Amino acid sequence: MKLPLPIVYEDDHLIAINKPHGLLVHRSKIARNADVFALQLLRDQIGQMVFPAHRLDRKTSGVLLFAKDSQTNRLVQELFREKSIEKVYIALVRGFLDGTGMIDYALTNEDKIQEAQTNYRCIRQFEIPLSDGRFPTSRYTLVELRPQTGRFHQLRKHMAHIFHPIIGDRPHGCNKQNRLWKNQYAMTRMLLHAQSLSFEHPYTTEMIQIEAPKSAAFNKVLEILEGKV
Repeated sequence: MKLPLPIVYEDDHLIAINKPHGLLVHRSKIARNADVFALQLLRDQIGQMVFPAHRLDRKTSGVLLFAKDSQTNRLVQELFREKSIEKVYIALVRGFLDGTGMIDYALTNEDKIQEAQTNYRCIRQFEIPLSDGRFPTSRYTLVELRPQTGRFHQLRKHMAHIFHPIIGDRPHGCNKQNRLWKNQYAMTRMLLHAQSLSFEHPYTTEMIQIEAPKSAAFNKVLEILEGKV
């Protein structure tokens, strides 16, 4: 991972990056072999301590917020606990998912059952002449996802639960579609992107909206689906 990390917002108290796909936020027992982390990279890049205000999966790209001091970190953590921060993701999923709706489906983490809700909205649908062996074409939907809770792998598990798994998701996704994209287009990334965070600044009370552009890989997939590649 090369420096610098792309900074999409910064003030005296907060800083946010557009986290690349594949980068861990910090050390984790889940990925013991990793030795590069967003926390250390950003600390070295700006020359000061930072505190991750929330988490993103290793395979998820997008807005990742840090506090520059422990007091700000406590205030922002409280905003997350109170559900006062609006999180918006975009994802490419298998099949046609129409309209809008809410997925209200409890998830289990370390033998603990936790309530979980996700709102979704169809942005655009695609159908291309690419067969996975069962159908002559493949259908996809670009969706907007707004999690109302913050459970481990929530969006990935929720989309799999309604039979519209995220393309490129290995544990919870569709093996046929993932293999198809890998063989046909050498695309192995999970197509889930944290597009924005919106909240009231803990000090100024100003409404802040932080956005992160999609990666080149995500945009290339959309160009393929639009017939531009």
